[in-house]
Amino acid sequence: MAAVRVAINGYGTIGKRVADAIRAQDDMAIVGVTKTKPDYEARLALKEKFPLYAANDEFGKKFEKEGIKIEGTLLDLLKKTDIVIDCTPEGVGEEFKPIYESAGVKAIFQGGEEHELTGFSFNSFVNYNDAWGRQFARVVSCNTTGLIRTLYPVDRVFGVESAVASLVRRAADPGESKKGPINAIEPDLHLPTHHGPDVQTVWPSLKIQTMAVKVPTTIMHLHCVSAKLKRKGVTAKEVLTVWDQVPRIRFVSGRHGVKTSAQVMEVARDLDRKRGDFNEIIVWEDGTHVMDGILYYYQAIHQESDVIPEIIDCIRAMMKIEPDSQKCIAKTDRALGIHK
Repeated sequence: MAAVRVAINGYGTIGKRVADAIRAQDDMAIVGVTKTKPDYEARLALKEKFPLYAANDEFGKKFEKEGIKIEGTLLDLLKKTDIVIDCTPEGVGEEFKPIYESAGVKAIFQGGEEHELTGFSFNSFVNYNDAWGRQFARVVSCNTTGLIRTLYPVDRVFGVESAVASLVRRAADPGESKKGPINAIEPDLHLPTHHGPDVQTVWPSLKIQTMAVKVPTTIMHLHCVSAKLKRKGVTAKEVLTVWDQVPRIRFVSGRHGVKTSAQVMEVARDLDRKRGDFNEIIVWEDGTHVMDGILYYYQAIHQESDVIPEIIDCIRAMMKIEPDSQKCIAKTDRALGIHK
């Protein structure tokens, strides 16, 4: 079978990670990436030997002015594409959907877009089969992905009657300077925050409430989660055993000196993860407790990278490459070096 031809519209924080992940797969290939300006990431794309395209003719003039060779525009790229991964900024994907439709290509959007844009939101654990052959899908956000990855396996084994999650959110990504970090703690006063309803776009039956505060850090989100379990007498050890048996969850321990998000990211660097990324959801082993039938735990989310394997899985489902979700997840994880 020929490799699936994948385009990246927006070679930025997520786009460049998706491009690297696709290059690691043996059943898909990058046919090109787009940029709106000739910045360092455009030059990085060329260094990585990804064919570079401008988002449109007007942006193309900026590349010509800088003497940077491009292969054409997004419209040219779509002629060579089976599926496009839209990694444009939040809210911009809506503008490109009609273009993808006219070109007759499939498209995956990011969690910053509304669920209504595609009518289908994706998570590898929950609804892989429902993505089979679809034209459009939305991979849910980093925080939503994190909540589903840990709560869904617990529900499958013990049952989750309801869940509450308090999200401590980073103010900006490390490379950003226009909007953070803020010298404040800013609560999200709209309740529930969008995270709970976003989980329900994938997993409608879960009763979940969410709150969030923004804090002056750029590395990782942290979740404080409590879940009322249906099965009686469950122990923390049993929950940890379940998580240890499913992919894309990794334990750290305060007893071993990993007590902060900064130390978690140091672990990623020590493991030689590219860009210091953690595709897994990080759970504090010694911060997991069950009291009076309620599971309490802390988890950390690397907002720049945890959705990347989900995007790869979604490509395989939409392109009808691998019908078995577990085989797909395992294949993706092997290629990306994700392991326990």
